[in-house]
Amino acid sequence: MKDPRIDKLARQTVEYSLSLGKGQKLLIEAWDGCDDFVLPFIEAAQRVSALPYVVREDKRVLRALILGGNEAYWKQWYDYQIGRMEDMDAFLSIRKEDNCYELADVPNDKAALYNKYNAMLHNKQRNFKMKWCILRYPNPAMAQLSQTSTEAFEDLFFAANCIDYKRLNEIAMALYRVCHRTDQVRIVAPGTDLTFSIKGQCGLYACCGVFNRPCGETGMTIVQGTANGTIRYNIPSLYQGTNFENVELTFRDGVIVHATSNHTELLNRILDTDPGARRIGEFALGFNPLITKPMHDTLFDEKMRMSLHFTPGNGSNNPSAIHWDLVQSHDPAYGGGEVWFDGVLIRKDGLFVTEELKCMNPDELMREIM
Repeated sequence: MKDPRIDKLARQTVEYSLSLGKGQKLLIEAWDGCDDFVLPFIEAAQRVSALPYVVREDKRVLRALILGGNEAYWKQWYDYQIGRMEDMDAFLSIRKEDNCYELADVPNDKAALYNKYNAMLHNKQRNFKMKWCILRYPNPAMAQLSQTSTEAFEDLFFAANCIDYKRLNEIAMALYRVCHRTDQVRIVAPGTDLTFSIKGQCGLYACCGVFNRPCGETGMTIVQGTANGTIRYNIPSLYQGTNFENVELTFRDGVIVHATSNHTELLNRILDTDPGARRIGEFALGFNPLITKPMHDTLFDEKMRMSLHFTPGNGSNNPSAIHWDLVQSHDPAYGGGEVWFDGVLIRKDGLFVTEELKCMNPDELMREIM
């Protein structure tokens, strides 16, 4: 029996996140057999007189293509993909992963070649020239990663994805206004003392629930060349089939000059993908009140309440083939932490402390968006 919550998610995504209208063409990218999600999204698009198109993808097939692909192949792949995407008004990716470690044994040079052209595709077309949104699919594999039952994970998935994002955006404007007028940021936590500038890098408008579901983050670039100090991430990161833990990065004038983790050699190979991979593409504070612990899935973990992410790789002022949202939690259970804006403490141990921003704390948000 079809879960009625899928219909609600489909309607909200089509009408709010993608704001589709009559005659607009939507490309739905469906991964690993998620037809029970795709069908309601087709119906939701047709309900607003949009035109849905579907392409089915498979992670095992992708692995085979990456292993056998060379530069000439990926150039042709890119030309084919960009031609199809340029003909669309919107893009939706529904990502179901039966095995999140499917790419674990792909050689780094092969993965880097695929990442190069895949990043070109999305950075050239999706990110700046069309409406887009990325979703996960709640399957037993994700429930296992989050160490919950399948039923409990499904409940959390739909609750976090179907909150009132319009209202969350209205509330989040308080944080965006503060970020917009801020120059210097300092982050202090166990193993962390990091400074950088966000002057002029934050937009004027919140966009929660637009590009990602679930959502609940600020999201901005930093001024290149300003990051100095060290950050130790206390949330594991599953990246391209490898689980990284205790990642620690040291910056000098905006560049990662030292990097360690439980996979230090592989970490540095990834950071050597291109010059932009050792610079920061995004800084964000996470505040989705329903995501209270790591799920070992970046789309969820980067939105976790009391968290922040400081992302090596691609951003609007830092081109790169990678975009790696590494997460640090300031929940006291993870050691706490402080965020300072222009010498003023704005968040301590995950809770906003200024009167202007207390509306962003978990209890206050829960009362407003549920």
